[in-house]
Amino acid sequence: MVKVRATNIIILINITIFFFWNVSDFQSLEDNWMFQNFLVSWEGLTQGRVWILLTSVFSHNAFFHLFLNMYVLFNFGTILERVLGTKKFIKFYLTAGIISSLAHTLVSAFLLDKPGLPALGASGAISGLILVFSLLYPRQILLLFGLIPIRALFGALIFVGLDLWGLLMQAEGGGLPIGHGAHLGGAIYGIYYYFNYLKPQRHYFLNTHLNP
Repeated sequence: MVKVRATNIIILINITIFFFWNVSDFQSLEDNWMFQNFLVSWEGLTQGRVWILLTSVFSHNAFFHLFLNMYVLFNFGTILERVLGTKKFIKFYLTAGIISSLAHTLVSAFLLDKPGLPALGASGAISGLILVFSLLYPRQILLLFGLIPIRALFGALIFVGLDLWGLLMQAEGGGLPIGHGAHLGGAIYGIYYYFNYLKPQRHYFLNTHLNP
């Protein structure tokens, strides 16, 4: 019997919501159901739509954004689901996603002074997965941008550094339209999760085979 992994279900949910974005009516943005329920912002939270902290994590409206996030999620999520177990993996992923969304709202409202700035995507939760993987298997070789071999922990630190730099640029009025605050929120939770829940059992995880 083939076991259906939570990682694959999460990917399917993301694809489904991407489909709804692309058939949605954008003529009236303020009344658009997708905008109201699948984008996260500080203003949205103050209006009482707290569920957007989670629904936005499954939300993508651009194909490349969806493809990149789902590719990374499949590669890291499949391994970590097997290592952590499905229940712990789901709990970690959802918590990392919520924290990353909350980090975006706080950064946009109180650092960037843009409380209405919306965000969507799984990148923050995936940042948490990458940090957990990199701390568990710091010497594992990854291909940066699919080309450059690099140790997992070093690669994770590079991405955290880029997000810190990007957030600084945004605070100064520049930068790219990327949710650096969300990425850092997910990464910080991944670090917290590793040191508080996984490090005491690190020897067990190091003996876990990385391949299916």
